[in-house]
Amino acid sequence: MGLLEWVPRRATKMIRGLEHLSYKDRLRELGLFSLEKRRLQGDLIADLQYLKGAYKKDGEGLFTRACSDRTRGNGLKLKEGTFRLHVRKKRRVVRHWNRLPREAVDAPSLEVFKARLDGALGNLV
Repeated sequence: MGLLEWVPRRATKMIRGLEHLSYKDRLRELGLFSLEKRRLQGDLIADLQYLKGAYKKDGEGLFTRACSDRTRGNGLKLKEGTFRLHVRKKRRVVRHWNRLPREAVDAPSLEVFKARLDGALGNLV
């Protein structure tokens, strides 16, 4: 366990009434995500921004849209591009992105996407 995960573990233990619960139960009780889910959340938000054109130059070749005639799932499936840095992270993000519900991916704004993503992450990971 790294320092970044130790801090929230210790902080949640300091809350009166939650000391006896496990770390996961304390997070659930407080409505918080683990460090792993927070990282994934940040990665998925950055991916939406790449896809919407916020980082055109930096995001070139990072992801490509997968052609699919399936009617289920979200309409914006991804496949890995030729970007070679952080391959493991990219695979993880593509896998989770493709499992997001259509309502989250088709959100009209970043704020709506974040809210819908929070709901989806509760069930996704």
